[in-house]
Amino acid sequence: MDESTKKIALVTGAGSGIGRSVALTLAAAGWAVAVAGRRTEPLEETAQAAGEDGDVLCVRADVSDPDDVAALFESVRARYGRLDLLFNNAGTFGPGGVPLEDLTYEAWRSVVDVNLTGSFLCAQAAFRQMKRQDPQGGRIINNGSISAHVPRPNSVAYTATKHAMTGLTKSLSLDGRPYRIACGQIDIGNAATEMTERMQTGILQANGQLAVEPVMDAADVARTVLHMAELPLEANVQFATVMATSMPYIGRG
Repeated sequence: MDESTKKIALVTGAGSGIGRSVALTLAAAGWAVAVAGRRTEPLEETAQAAGEDGDVLCVRADVSDPDDVAALFESVRARYGRLDLLFNNAGTFGPGGVPLEDLTYEAWRSVVDVNLTGSFLCAQAAFRQMKRQDPQGGRIINNGSISAHVPRPNSVAYTATKHAMTGLTKSLSLDGRPYRIACGQIDIGNAATEMTERMQTGILQANGQLAVEPVMDAADVARTVLHMAELPLEANVQFATVMATSMPYIGRG
């Protein structure tokens, strides 16, 4: 691929799961990909998996830390000079199975800091870069969740932040219009990652029972992100839901 026409992506939470799958799919499609996460070793494993032909930049960063986010985007600018795509993927579920009344302030705050504040900080930095670069513009894809529509039991912090992600997506879409910055959201249900291992052994349902839930390959999510990413900036997938076909979301289980 002509280096002058190569697209540049930044994927947060790229050391495992959906983030890694998306980063590898973008790299295989010819994108240069900056991968970010809290730990360097998993990021390097993602880069190695991309192979010798993959153009992957590893940057250790905590998205909830404004200084880390500033340094992350400066690293991308210094290496590539521009940014065409931010996949706002970094997130945490927080402590699982904790009743609302027992959830500590610290646990609540940690989920909000990563899922919501981290996504805002990265989107804000991406906006700044995309507005000033030439040609102007770019795309932001936020990783929402089925929880952006319906909650699971005992998931107040995660669910609240994913509902807030929808508001963030809509505001970014509106505020980005004058600058050719498109923003969409992908809501994912039961991709097979470390976060969803409980689905395959039994997870609490709304009726109080435990049930095994079907999962899908994270590569199915990554292909959808690639499709969204490669649209011209005149077109946008505003919201997409990708889920295991038979998970208990549509209907009554």
